Amino acid sequence: MIHIVGLGPGDERWVTAHTRDVLASTDRHHARTLQHPAASIMPAGTVSHDDLYETSDDFDEVYNRIVDRLLHDASSKSDIAYAVPGSPAVLERTVELLRERCDGSDIVVHPAMSFLDLVWARLGIDPIEVGVTLIDGHRFAVEAAGRTGPLLVAHTHADWVLAEMAGAIDVGPDDAAADMLAATEVTLLMGLGTSAERIVDTMWSEMHRHGADHLTSLWVPQLAQPVGAGYVRFHELARTLRERCPWDIEQTHQSLIPHLIEETYEVVEAIGELDVDDPSSDDHFIEELGDLLYQVEFHATIAEQQGRFSIADVTAGIHDKLVRRHPHVFGDSDDAPADAAAQTAAWDRIKQAERGGAPQSVLDGVPGSLPSLAHAHATQRKAAKVGFDWPDISGAIAKVTEETAELAAEITIGDPERLTDELGDVFFAVVNVARHLGIEPETALRAATSKFSRRFRIVEQLARDRGIDLHASELVVLDGLWDEAKLRTHLPEG
Repeated sequence: MIHIVGLGPGDERWVTAHTRDVLASTDRHHARTLQHPAASIMPAGTVSHDDLYETSDDFDEVYNRIVDRLLHDASSKSDIAYAVPGSPAVLERTVELLRERCDGSDIVVHPAMSFLDLVWARLGIDPIEVGVTLIDGHRFAVEAAGRTGPLLVAHTHADWVLAEMAGAIDVGPDDAAADMLAATEVTLLMGLGTSAERIVDTMWSEMHRHGADHLTSLWVPQLAQPVGAGYVRFHELARTLRERCPWDIEQTHQSLIPHLIEETYEVVEAIGELDVDDPSSDDHFIEELGDLLYQVEFHATIAEQQGRFSIADVTAGIHDKLVRRHPHVFGDSDDAPADAAAQTAAWDRIKQAERGGAPQSVLDGVPGSLPSLAHAHATQRKAAKVGFDWPDISGAIAKVTEETAELAAEITIGDPERLTDELGDVFFAVVNVARHLGIEPETALRAATSKFSRRFRIVEQLARDRGIDLHASELVVLDGLWDEAKLRTHLPEG
């Protein structure tokens, strides 16, 4: 058995007699940390897990490794006592993990006094009447989303935690809102239940400057702006436009399809224009991402008005799916993929299990509405996963030569249907080459088209400057202008 006890919120005065009795009646003892004012009551030989805070990458790893140690030690016959700061029933992640990984009969959680009792006494409030929400400082951006208070934030054990919390609220370009948020009054409760107890009234913009430690919590009576206010404002705008704008009111999921496709391609174009040496090139990318996001919101708003689903269902669905498909990140799996290829294979296995086992065809799931190049690329990629592929690129290149020859033969016959068929085979073979090279065919074709457009515009300008009529010029003149345009763009032959 693992008996979990709490050391209370402060020094030894707040440790319950029951906690002392449990410690006295067990032979083996663990403490999550001995950096606590009441840690002196722990018996000699207590195993501390403080070393994990220095050797782990994050707190999730710390807590999981502590649980691993506890379960390993608990495999012997005698009971152990595990002591945690405060109460084991309040915001204690290791207790949550033990409950998840143990049979309920293997652990006993013993009541203890938590830091909350001292907080309510010092603030002089009844948390039930006031409606306080308790938040973990490490998860502030998630747990406080959409809330304005009153909030009590625990685990604010360092100034950097408070600074990250301050950065979780984005008021956008609204200077007045930013000023109001910065001036929001908050209270730091530090060292409660010890001789070093301090109650510090400060402002949101200054709360990370007072030397927070592991006995610090934060009281927020009322936030001027909720966490995630920017997205909430955007969501409300989508609703308003849908209710009041004549054009928005008339739209359906089907009528928005062209706009969704257009905005997606504009995002792709903006990505192509990004310049790593020019931060201002992000502006167009940000704008186009916003346009695409609005399309998602638009569809969700239509569905919400129809009583079918909302944006909350969309975000919850993708959140849960990503968690399921990354068990090595969010679960107990130690079988982490060695590289991106292994991760892709694991993703496909999980997706297949979610859909009820093996599909009738490996090509199931390739959307028929994809643009033709992307559709060909996805189809080939699916077939290649079961070994239906050339062993190397030489076979794919030879296939292009073969298909081109067949197209040339059909040109002499002139049957439109056969020509269309053979031309499609040439495109399909070229996409196969792109796949073997690891190049997106859509990206390559767009780049080639853009290159042609730049050069042709130069041809047009040269013709205007020299009084040349492109429509009436012979091919040799046009070729000369084209060669000059290529030289001016400093691009390789192609």
